[in-house]
Order: sequence, then structure tokens, then C-alpha cells
Amino acid sequence: MTTTSQEAFLRAFHAERPAVTAAAFAGGRAADGRSSYEIVRDRVAGHGRVLDLGCGDGLLLELLARTEGRRLAGVDLSPEALALARLRPLPAGTTLSESRAQHLPFADDTFDACVSHMALMLMGEVEQVAAEVARVLRPGGMLACVIGGGAVGGEAYELFVGLLRSAVETAPVGQRIPALGDRRTRSRAGLDSVLTPAGFAPVDWETVPIDLSGPVEQVWDALAGVYDVGPLDAATVESLRAAFLTGAKKLTAPNGVVPCGMNVHLVTTILTANPKTDPTAPPETHPAANPAAGTAPA
Repeated sequence: MTTTSQEAFLRAFHAERPAVTAAAFAGGRAADGRSSYEIVRDRVAGHGRVLDLGCGDGLLLELLARTEGRRLAGVDLSPEALALARLRPLPAGTTLSESRAQHLPFADDTFDACVSHMALMLMGEVEQVAAEVARVLRPGGMLACVIGGGAVGGEAYELFVGLLRSAVETAPVGQRIPALGDRRTRSRAGLDSVLTPAGFAPVDWETVPIDLSGPVEQVWDALAGVYDVGPLDAATVESLRAAFLTGAKKLTAPNGVVPCGMNVHLVTTILTANPKTDPTAPPETHPAANPAAGTAPA
């Protein structure tokens, strides 16, 4: 599966569901009460110029904007998601660009930090993404990402994943999603193998359980926004929903709350050796930086 095909799927999916990721995760909470968005926001505290890679509908940008004086930018493949981001209370001068992470439309050393919430793991040509992030970060700049980490176990998300796997296995090939991203982004060692050649230090890797518990319909709505559900026909989705609701009854607490937990990995690293200036680094592979570079086709 080519990167072009992967990105075509993502564009089509988010054209219909431009705010799906924020809808699923904004209400989730870690043990300290923060959402996964707030956790990554706090990790780049003190950084004034911040790029959001795969910014979606702009929720993380809005949280970042609550620190006065920040200069913000976001890139995403989805024009529909970016349209929602433009409705958020963002600082004057915020740049929102329909662009690919593999060809960022920014000059060298533009940002102090780059953040990404549940997006880096979906990107193809990930070495090029790493090179581009390194190019637009200043030396010493931070990369902070949230990456999905699977079910906590023994709760509704694990139930849902099992039911979904069975549904996808029996669905026609045309109702299955393409393989998305690069599996190396799902592990600490894999990310180091991608990021270190671009000049980043070994990653700091922290696994954080996120509580998505709630009434059964609320939990279903959050989980049903995953990519694998998108191509399934209506009858298959309804059958999946019915099976989930039946299984969730066994998990439901007396107060009506269905326990649901998902692990996320918080990944942070610092740009220690910028290939632009480090004479020991491999030759440059990034495209020439200019304001029009990498604009996604309409």
C-alpha cells in the first residue's frame, strides 16, 4: 500500500468525520485528571513557537493558545478538519496549512517545539517526516507525541477490539482499511531507529492509561470512531454495535458506568544534532523550504 493510497483514505475518512479524534479523546482522563491533549500540551510548557503535526480540528492548538504570547501553526491533510480549527479561538497569526508532514511549508529553525496527538503513527515515509520536523525545529527543540497503546485490559475497549477484529475478518476486502503508518512508530526502539538518524536524542517513553468510562452509548460513540469501522456497511456496524451493547452489560457498574480504558504512550525527545548544521550527519534529504512546499492537492 502506497503512502498516496493511505493518505487518500485518511482524507476521505476525515471529510466525513472531521472532529472524530477530539470527540473520542477530549473527555478521557488520566489518573491525574488531565486529558491526553492536556498531557502533551504540558510537556511543551515554556516553548513559545509550537507546530502541531496532524492538528485535526485544532483542539490541541486551542489548549496551547491559552499560554499568552505563543506563535502557533498546524498542518493536516483534511481541509474539513482545518475548517473547524479556524473556528477556534487561536492567536492572530496562527498558520493552518493543508500540508503533508513529509513536506512542511516552513523555513528552517521556525519552531521551538513540535507536538502530535495520535497522528505520527498514521504517517507513511516516516523517515522523511522525522527529517522535516528536525529541519523546522531549532537546535534543542522538543518533539512531543501521543501514540495509541491499546486496551488497558478487562474492560469495554478490549471487548470492542475483539468484536471489531471478528467483524473486519469476515467483511469483504473492499470494506477493510489500508495499512496505516509505519509500525516502528508504535514502539520505543522503533521510534529511536527513525528519529535518531534525524538528529534526535533517544526518546523518553511513558505509558499513560486514559479512562474513557461512561454510559454505554457514550462509550460506543467514542470507540466507533476508529478507522476500521469507517468502511464497514451499515448492517455490519449495527451488528457490531448490538454485540458490543450486549457484552458491555456484563461490565456495567450499578451506577450505569461502563469501564473503558486505553493506554497511550507519551513520547518526548530533543533535537540534539541538526542535520542542517552537523557535519557528521548524513547528507540532507529534505526539500527546499518555501511557503508553497508540500501543499496538499485539492
